Amino acid sequence: MTETLQNYDIDFVQLALSKAIQDIDTSTGKLSPGLANYIGEQFDRAGIRIGVLGCYINPIHPDPVIRRLEINRFKEHLRYARQFGAPMVATETGSLTTFQAQDPLHYEDIGWDILRVTVQELAEEAEKWGVFLGLEGVSTHTLSTPDKMRRILDEVPSSNIGVVLDPCNFIGDAVDVQDQIVDDSFRLFGDRIILAHLKDIYQDGEKTYHGKAGRGHFHTEAFLNKLNEYKPMIDVSLEDITNLEINETVTLLKKITSHI
Repeated sequence: MTETLQNYDIDFVQLALSKAIQDIDTSTGKLSPGLANYIGEQFDRAGIRIGVLGCYINPIHPDPVIRRLEINRFKEHLRYARQFGAPMVATETGSLTTFQAQDPLHYEDIGWDILRVTVQELAEEAEKWGVFLGLEGVSTHTLSTPDKMRRILDEVPSSNIGVVLDPCNFIGDAVDVQDQIVDDSFRLFGDRIILAHLKDIYQDGEKTYHGKAGRGHFHTEAFLNKLNEYKPMIDVSLEDITNLEINETVTLLKKITSHI
């Protein structure tokens, strides 16, 4: 896998073990310092950092048994993140409508209360191991707006919680107000951003979808300027992109940022 990555003009990756490592069992309970160091060393030899471990769980899963399994898996990633060379483990936060059928009036409050308890537990684990818990907001998830991201940071006041900012995920279909959403994000938690995701927004008639960065309706240059202002040298992870598009997109983005 690292040999393939060397074909691209990249210097770090967001590594999701269950997706990227097929020949080694990395399921819950199988990680160890030796395995983590082994995988980390393969990337180091290739000159590529593991900037973040992606462990995208559903922290508000309606089945408490499954939710506990998900939490335990994430906590194991936190324990071994440093051996991989990663300073953070990241996740999204579950669908906003998870409990709508159960309680049409109060479903958002139910989801929020469960999220807060889960984040508190994960933050305490992150503090023990000196790594970051990265939270990513999405317009259709429990952390659906910049204001809600600010709220979780206030309600769980841990220095080991950071924000994975994917502006297109926050924008969703609200393309016309994207500048306001981006400005609100930096105003409310610009100092807490630890990783950025970058893609673009495309429209086909009434359909809005995401694709490779730099060619769509997202104001990429303005975002990268603001990101550099708040968090110079931060890692930026490309999403919704095929292998064949990576080098072309990296070249385009370097051209955009050459005068920043």
